[in-house]
Amino acid sequence: MKPLKKTLSGVALTTLLASPAAFAETLSVAEVHEQRQALSGEQVSVSGEVVKVNNGIMRRNFVHVEDGTGSGDNGRLILTSQDTAQVGDQVTATGTVKLDTDFGMGYFYPTLVEEASITAK
Repeated sequence: MKPLKKTLSGVALTTLLASPAAFAETLSVAEVHEQRQALSGEQVSVSGEVVKVNNGIMRRNFVHVEDGTGSGDNGRLILTSQDTAQVGDQVTATGTVKLDTDFGMGYFYPTLVEEASITAK
């Protein structure tokens, strides 16, 4: 393994990797929203508290995470996953940023992290 140092928004992140392809940026909820255009299609990791869970919707679970950054509509990030969590859990999730996802019937998400793997802390 070799260390990889990545800087984003002035924050240095150092991670030991088996391969560079395994690296996902660790960002705050606010950073994902602020940098959404640049992150489209990229894999990111986010840590925070689960504040809402809707399981089994369209063959996936919708998990809402907040980390104390951002405000209003940008204060939470919604993840889709085959994994789930409980409200109040502290989790780290890694998935792919998707923009302007429209599931129909009024379910439109400007920023969504899809196919996330969710791990409780």
